[in-house]
Amino acid sequence: MAKIRYSTPIVEMQGDEMTRVLWDWIKEILIAPHVELNTDFYDLGLENREKTADAVTLQAAEAIKKYHVGVKCATITPNAQRVEEYKLSKMWLSPNGTIRAALDGTVFRAPILVDGIKPYVPGWIKPITIARHAYGDVYRNSEIRVDGKATAMLTVNYADGRTESKKIADFPSPGVLQGIHNLDSSISSFARSCFNYALATGQDLWFATKDTISKIYDHRFKDVFNDIFAQEYKDKFEKAGIKYEYTLIDDSVARLMRSQGGFIWALKNYDGDVMSDMVATAFGSLAMMTSVLVSPDGNYEFEAAHGTVTRHYYKHLKGEETSTNSVATIFAWSGALKKRGESENNSALIDFASRLEKATLDTISAGFMTKDLVSLFSKEGVTVVPQSSRGFLEKIAQKL
Repeated sequence: MAKIRYSTPIVEMQGDEMTRVLWDWIKEILIAPHVELNTDFYDLGLENREKTADAVTLQAAEAIKKYHVGVKCATITPNAQRVEEYKLSKMWLSPNGTIRAALDGTVFRAPILVDGIKPYVPGWIKPITIARHAYGDVYRNSEIRVDGKATAMLTVNYADGRTESKKIADFPSPGVLQGIHNLDSSISSFARSCFNYALATGQDLWFATKDTISKIYDHRFKDVFNDIFAQEYKDKFEKAGIKYEYTLIDDSVARLMRSQGGFIWALKNYDGDVMSDMVATAFGSLAMMTSVLVSPDGNYEFEAAHGTVTRHYYKHLKGEETSTNSVATIFAWSGALKKRGESENNSALIDFASRLEKATLDTISAGFMTKDLVSLFSKEGVTVVPQSSRGFLEKIAQKL
């Protein structure tokens, strides 16, 4: 059979460690036999980020702006131990954070549901999609270690010469201090991305912050969302038969646990980071979660929501067999291929991406899965047969 072709390149960003190995195997075993891959390739492995002084990450972000669809492998965000291990000249920033800031995007994460794996929360029968703001807050903070008695002030020096100050705290003894910020423009982009995604998927949208305590910072998020909804989206939501509502994050968490799922939960940067891991784990596994960065001007970056699986990588380097879950990375590829197919009205590519997802889920439902899913799986009449990392991909290929 002739391979499926498409015209506009997909921006391909390879990453680190075990996920880098899986990346090549997924292309070799599942995609390349059926699709003539056309990608604009960037190596975001830590060695190449060091070699290029991280310029490669910004180049990849610019390529996504040009071609509008990208797919990214998991990457290392170095800490002090990684700086020493990889002999880095500095502690490079998170590639995800750099790309999110460049695209001004919102991250949408949703669990991948499989017949045979039941959520830890019994009532969750539909996916819960986390919409995470991707700018500012603690991820762009400034911190000071206060080493003695002091007074801390918050000061803004305006371009027109005005100055505004407010006391943060009197320190009677040593402590710590943190400053965070956000921008109206980024909050507005976040709101529009959430409203557009809700309309595109036909789901209700919840937004939650702690505005009762943070009466200026969090309240600004609430006001921007409410204003944009009232001015631009209220009628569209009514016509689509979906709802938008703001709730305090405390109440939102309580309602979430009692819900059936099936909605989008929009959260600030840190809240979304933490809660997406909670939701993913409650549905089964971090390796069973889709993640897509959507910018308000129509750029999409699909990625795996988990890390680089370091422990398995070191086993792999020793020649030992691993059983690493590749589902999230497969779905990153299928999401990018499907979006490229939609942009070019390429039904064959869209159909292939859907079949790839179905083959993956059907393989697990038939009892063939990586070891991390074995304890979660229960289906009458099905015997579980654990698979190696590569063996699992080969089983999917048979279904495909």
